Amino acid sequence: MSSPNMLRAILKKNLKMWEQCLPHVEFAYNRSVHSTTKMCPFQVVYGFMPRAPIYLLPLPSSKKVNFDAKERADLILKMHEITKANIENMNEKYKIIGSQGRKEITYEPGDLVWLYLRKDRFPNIRKSKLMPRADDPFRILKRINNNAYKLDLPTDFGASPTFNVSDLKPYMGNEDEL
Repeated sequence: MSSPNMLRAILKKNLKMWEQCLPHVEFAYNRSVHSTTKMCPFQVVYGFMPRAPIYLLPLPSSKKVNFDAKERADLILKMHEITKANIENMNEKYKIIGSQGRKEITYEPGDLVWLYLRKDRFPNIRKSKLMPRADDPFRILKRINNNAYKLDLPTDFGASPTFNVSDLKPYMGNEDEL
């Protein structure tokens, strides 16, 4: 849960108390284990989990509390390496999940494509739901990279000629019809 959501859940209708609750919410958030790093932010930064006021029992004597500086620095570096490895592992999982079912389409200069007219980019053309969602097949002038292409748009179109690949669909008609 993010800190603003946690703050909303705690405050509910007592919104004027947010300043008094903020340190407690921050402490609770920094003590919670994150799903990606498998550690809490306190462990990542300081190398240990601080005791909460609720814990009134003394620390077990088997835990080493006082480290010398070299051991402490090594512990923090090890924690950072583990955290980095966990983040990279989760990023790889997210990448695999995000790319499932996605096929990569690349276009070459001279190809014809349909242009998807987004409401936020073309407010005058897409005034209502009944207006067309795509416009004439346009010729690709230049491939900027695998995600961006420059199209041969008319000058009165009122938009930049560079578009993301998600706004383009291949034109399957006959080029002689144009």
